[in-house]
This record gives sequence, structure tokens and C-alpha cells, in this order.
Amino acid sequence: MVQQADSIQTDAALEAESQQQVLRQHSSQLTPKEVLSWLPKNATPAQQDSMIRAHIKPSEIHWSEMPDTLHLPGHKAGKSFRDVSLPQYYRESFFSKDSLFHPELKGGRLGVAGDPVPYTVAGDSFITSLLLVCFLLACIAFSKSKHFVIRQAKTFFRTPRIGTTEVTETSSEVRYQFFFVLQTCLLLAIGYFIYSKASISDTFIVDQYQVISIYAGCMGGYFLLKAFLYVISGWVFFEKKKNVQWLKAYLFLISCQGVALFPMVMLLSYFDFPLQIAVIYTLTILGLVKLLAFLKAYIIFFRRNGVFLQIFLYFCALEVISLFALWGGLVLISHYLKINF
Repeated sequence: MVQQADSIQTDAALEAESQQQVLRQHSSQLTPKEVLSWLPKNATPAQQDSMIRAHIKPSEIHWSEMPDTLHLPGHKAGKSFRDVSLPQYYRESFFSKDSLFHPELKGGRLGVAGDPVPYTVAGDSFITSLLLVCFLLACIAFSKSKHFVIRQAKTFFRTPRIGTTEVTETSSEVRYQFFFVLQTCLLLAIGYFIYSKASISDTFIVDQYQVISIYAGCMGGYFLLKAFLYVISGWVFFEKKKNVQWLKAYLFLISCQGVALFPMVMLLSYFDFPLQIAVIYTLTILGLVKLLAFLKAYIIFFRRNGVFLQIFLYFCALEVISLFALWGGLVLISHYLKINF
């Protein structure tokens, strides 16, 4: 055992002497291979790293002072790009800013950009949330005012007798009707926006929310202008009581129009409903509303007077002409807002 321990110490001393001789021979700098050769073959990566850090120190880089001979015979040697006195066009080349020439720069995506996904109402979270809120509020408003709606529907084709008291609406019922009017303006704006994207232009100079807001503002201005004209004409030609009856009926018709258009807008937005059928459905609803308005105006204003032809003048002046004016204004606004290529 004593002889074996002496042999191990002798081998360690010989190995240390050999390492010192190698260090003397390579006093300038050792290579990683030489340093790692001193370790046993089963050395761990941590031991190899510690050995490299202990024997190899980073030294200062000395650039070569030899003249540059990499140039054509008969031509002067090129100047170094490190020379700050050189102009910018001399130091830069065609590939100087290329991401492949400079890996440290972010090069972005390679290839050709694809076509952007077209805008749809179904993919718009804001419009979807707005329609969902309108549906919930409409359900709440109908549940709170269903007795008023049923009463208005029953008495729509009848006029109260002279001397009888009328059931007036409460403030909450009036607020619900105004909500339905705003919903009608929004639904008409969204429906016309989808129609204009399909028939007039797919892109506009402003954001789609602004386009829908402009259309909704036009719808609201149309209904307000009609109400103002009704008030002026009723104040000139008819009694105050009849004018109040007609304005209530007009407000009820607009509310019913919005409720009838809601399924069409939902189908057109989220279920790829054919646009031609949607247009036919909308025109049918508008025709029914105008027919009901014609009958209600005849019952309120012209039934007892015995004058039948005047209602056509009244109806055409305030209903038909105003509707065509709204359509022409919307088409003109759409052509102004679209992008002309």
C-alpha cells in the first residue's frame, strides 16, 4: 500500500512538471485544446470551463500593420473603411444596409405581402357588441312597455271620438319609443353600409365607424326633418289634437320599422344572407310602413272632411319626396366618401 501511494504521488509530480514545461514553452498564449488535454476524459463541462477560465485570459487585439495587397495590379491599394475622413458613399455599398449582410439588424419578413383581410361587420367586435346591447335593451323595453304596444296596435286604425279622454303615454314609454327610433337609425345605417360596400365601394377615405356614424346621422336628421315638417303643416292646416295623434302614430311606426329590420341586419351581417333578398325585404318593410302611414293619415286628417285627393298631395310631399331625397343624399355621400383609384 505504501509503494502504491508513492507511485501516485510520483505520477502527480511528473504531470505537474510536464504542465510547467508546457507553460514555459507557450508563455505567450495557450490554446483551448492544450488546456483541455490536461484534464481526464471524463471531465464535466463545468470543470472544462473552469480550466479554460484559469489558463486562458483575453488579450488585446493587434491589427496587422502589413500593407494591403488585395488589389488589381497597376492600381492603388484601396482605403480602409475605418477611415472616418472618407465620404459616406465610399464607405457604404449596395448591401451595406441589407439584413443578410448585417445579421444584427432586424430584417423583417421575406416574400410578398398578401392581400389584407376585408372588413366585415361580423368580424367587428365593437359593432357586434353594439348590436347585442341593442337586442338586450330592446327586449327590456318591450317587456316594460308591451301593454302600450298592444294598445297602440289595437287602436291604430281607429280614431277616438270627440269628447272621449285619451290614454296618454308615460315618460318611460316615451323614452322606450325614442330608444326604438335610435335603434332604427342604427340598423338602417348598418344595412346601408353593407349595401354600399357591395355596390358602391369597398374602401372609404375615413374609418368604417365614421361612415356608419354619418349614415346614422343622416337617418336621424331625416326623421327629425319629417317630424318638423309634420308639425309645420299640421299647425297650418289641421287641429292641434289631430297633430298630436299623428305624431304619436308616426313615432310608433318608426319604432315598429326598427324592430322589423333587426332580423334582416343580423342575418345580413353574420349569416351571409343574400343582399338581393335583403334589399327586397327592406323595400317591403318600407312599403308596408308607408302604406300604414297613408291609412293613418287618411283616418286622422281626411276621413271626416270628405276630401280624398288632398291626401295624395299631402302624402307625396311629406313621405315620397322626402324618402327619395334621403336616398339621393346617401348615394351622394357614399360617392364622396369612397376612394377613387
